[in-house]
Amino acid sequence: MMGYINLAKYKLLSFDKIPSTQDYAHELIMSGRASDCTAVLAAAQSAGRGRYRRKWISHHGNLYISFIYSSPERNPRLSYSVAVAVAETIASFGLHPKIKWPNDILVDGMKISGTLIEYSGDYVIIGIGINVNSNPTVDRYKTTKMDNYSEIPMNELLNRLMRNMDYWLYADFRAVRARWMDFGACINQPVKYQGEPAILVGINENGALVLRRDTRYLLVYGDEIVI
Repeated sequence: MMGYINLAKYKLLSFDKIPSTQDYAHELIMSGRASDCTAVLAAAQSAGRGRYRRKWISHHGNLYISFIYSSPERNPRLSYSVAVAVAETIASFGLHPKIKWPNDILVDGMKISGTLIEYSGDYVIIGIGINVNSNPTVDRYKTTKMDNYSEIPMNELLNRLMRNMDYWLYADFRAVRARWMDFGACINQPVKYQGEPAILVGINENGALVLRRDTRYLLVYGDEIVI
């Protein structure tokens, strides 16, 4: 069942269960029914997905939402703004999140949130999943949930997330970069990039990840690193 809720500037479409909030957002855009600041929320998903179309296990009890924003051009620095917005939201409940480049959120080294950013027509879709009351078992990494650390009212979580999205998506990138570095996991520590060790230095003013190998500096856009 779908419901319409107006939260400040957002038009929120709320479902109990759909295949994917991200796919539903794409359908809204393709059919001409999308508008700036539309959000698609689901209590559960039957076909949730993350980067590289990896399955995102989406049981009831967590937050699954896709935001639609007008975006005639691609913004290579957007993922950092989103990561900071999500990290700030989680931190506001007393947790201590870290950002694994570019926008996975970790608590105690375990994944608690993921983001998927996709462009469609003149819009960008930002899909966010936050483990609140349950966390899936995943072979590739360990996971955790917010309920392990604090009692989380779902409506308040959503409200804080929307407020942080409104702030950080439009903030000056110098402020975003500084806050991302505050939250960044493994800054000045060893990581692996393309199977080889490197030191994670940070991100530059253009949004590139900066790595160091011996005396060489590498600028990385979009590839995964292992921490």
